[in-house]
Amino acid sequence: MAAKPILVEVAYAAQPRAAEPPRAIVKQYRLDPPATLADALRLAAADAEFRGVDIANAPVGVFGKLASADQWLNDGDRIEIYRPLTADPKVARRQRAQEQRRRRQ
Repeated sequence: MAAKPILVEVAYAAQPRAAEPPRAIVKQYRLDPPATLADALRLAAADAEFRGVDIANAPVGVFGKLASADQWLNDGDRIEIYRPLTADPKVARRQRAQEQRRRRQ
């Protein structure tokens, strides 16, 4: 008897362009087990909604934890494609704190 297909979700938070609201791409895919992260990413790369997303070079994770392409998937896993940071988090935090201090004065 063949193994039951697994259902996984692939998510990407698209970088908003000027005058566009932020949007997320979230798609579900069925895979025959055993399936790896690379198998799911191949399906996403072939999907028109993920056009323009650098899936091959982007870091990815499963439920918020970085993962490698050869990681085995389980039914219900959420695969996240991460985009590069637009600013250093420490610098951004420092700038926000300085702005708040200026507003209070």
